[in-house]
Amino acid sequence: MVRRPLFLVIAVLVGLSGESRAADNVVRVASPMTPPAWALLERELLRANAAACREFHAKYFDERGFLLCVERWGGDDGPDDAIENLMDWPILHALGGPDDILSLYKKSWEGHLRQFTLARTTDVPMARDGMYYKEFPVTFDWLHNGEGLVVFNLQGLSDPGDIRFQQRVRRYAGFYLNEDPDAPNYDSKHKLIRSLFNGSRGPLLRKATALDWAGDPIEIGHRFRLGHGERSYDEMLAHFKDYNDIVGDHPQNLSATTLALNAYMLAHEAKYKQWLLEYVDAWRDRMRENGGIIPTNVGLDGKIGSATDGKWWGGVYGWGFSVVVPQTGKLAHRNLHHMGLIGFGNAYLLTGDDSYLDPWRKMIDLINAQGRMIDGRMMYPHMHGADGWYDFTPAKYDQGAFDLWYWSMSDADRARLPDNGWLSYLDGKNPAYPEESLRHDFATIRNKVAAIRADTTTPDTRLADDPLDKNPATVQALNQLMLGGIQPGRRGTVLHCRVRYFDPNARRAGLPKDVAALVESLTADSTVVSLVNLSQIESRTVVIQAGGYGEHQFTSLAINDTAETPLDTIHLTIRLEPGCGTKLRLGTKRYVNQPTLAMPWGLGQ
Repeated sequence: MVRRPLFLVIAVLVGLSGESRAADNVVRVASPMTPPAWALLERELLRANAAACREFHAKYFDERGFLLCVERWGGDDGPDDAIENLMDWPILHALGGPDDILSLYKKSWEGHLRQFTLARTTDVPMARDGMYYKEFPVTFDWLHNGEGLVVFNLQGLSDPGDIRFQQRVRRYAGFYLNEDPDAPNYDSKHKLIRSLFNGSRGPLLRKATALDWAGDPIEIGHRFRLGHGERSYDEMLAHFKDYNDIVGDHPQNLSATTLALNAYMLAHEAKYKQWLLEYVDAWRDRMRENGGIIPTNVGLDGKIGSATDGKWWGGVYGWGFSVVVPQTGKLAHRNLHHMGLIGFGNAYLLTGDDSYLDPWRKMIDLINAQGRMIDGRMMYPHMHGADGWYDFTPAKYDQGAFDLWYWSMSDADRARLPDNGWLSYLDGKNPAYPEESLRHDFATIRNKVAAIRADTTTPDTRLADDPLDKNPATVQALNQLMLGGIQPGRRGTVLHCRVRYFDPNARRAGLPKDVAALVESLTADSTVVSLVNLSQIESRTVVIQAGGYGEHQFTSLAINDTAETPLDTIHLTIRLEPGCGTKLRLGTKRYVNQPTLAMPWGLGQ
């Protein structure tokens, strides 16, 4: 006999906050649930995060949203680091953090744009008229440009209707679609971005100098602590002395596709999708042409390696980019080709086409096939130069392997990954993971706040990256457990997650007050999530969305162990009665919808 839920109703939702949507599905949950420990921990961790973030902002930002620091240009400490201090704040709000978190990071973004438009260099040519132009970096590499967009690129999770956000995301994307004559970054004939340095004033088409990277001369002594350990300005220049070969395209530039993706998700204007796929397709073709390995230089003539004496592994941050650390004399390997995966992930989000993942998984296997026995141990390469593969370590090459598994959910991609706490939990082998990871994050926040209070720097002895390690926003476990998501990190990319939540009564992103969620299982075609209302006196209504941007589709619903009910929807509305909760098993078709920034009730707030 089939057991059916006592309190399951699937119906048309009418009159919710004055809105009606004939396609909405409503599930009423009236089964009492004793508040689980994970749920209490989640809600308290959201509160603790917000309180700590308020204290951080009050110490390091002024009433204009300016970071209280010495403004500088460069790869050592520059504008990107200033706003990177608020990394993960957009996710905190999108999870259900309080609205003042959204207000604070928006205020700081406005202040950031103004602060670094006013900030100028004296010696560095490219930033003498402002480090930002048209509210965007004048020209720099995407390791740093991406870090400077960790807040803006996720603002659409909570506030896609903001007119300034919409104008900016279209303007920023336009810098790469040749819509701005000041920014001829893209060569549409050869389908390449013309330099590692690019931005609102276009590409830098000469060799870069140490000055371009290090910024203007600065007193260090006992005044500042440099992130790379430099003790003098001469050592700053020495750090960047070999950072010269920037002309031509580099996989890093695929990070620019996130701008086009966000612009496309506003209104599905075809030009943004077309450019994104055209550019990623060009890189996919280059990987095939280069024997399956992504090259790190494509010259202005469109030929692989032509700007670096024919070396496909050449260029700054290339496969062969190993430099001497001036303080120690040791060799450092700085190969950042893996940032190109961002573009392939963006293309996959738009298409669900596995051919955008296959080149990367083949590259992983090709590189690991170069492994060899060295001193009795199996070792694997991570760099390539004139003498072939080098930088052999016991760790297999696995750049992008985790992302590939998350996107594909295939057993073959999972086999490349070692176990970790979250994966073991999803496999049913680590039931303690939710509570353990959440409890650990309380200690992280406590230690961050202690560091904030112990910080004796003043605005004139503080560089933009000094507060980075004190940013208290601690959301990775919450993202995994509540959304089934993977962390965007410092790459300035979008949020990849299995589900997202909205509060239809407050008309905002995130779980409503008192509601907690736990994603317990992710497979290629199903999602299991538990929901609970911790309020014992008030009902709560929550909308669950399939995917971070509605890219997935719910195909069925089973509550606890009951029979499945067919669905065909992006959004599912759950009414949780006081003190009630349930487990939902959601059949899920992944990457079948065009992603959108629109909330369940539309783009505007």
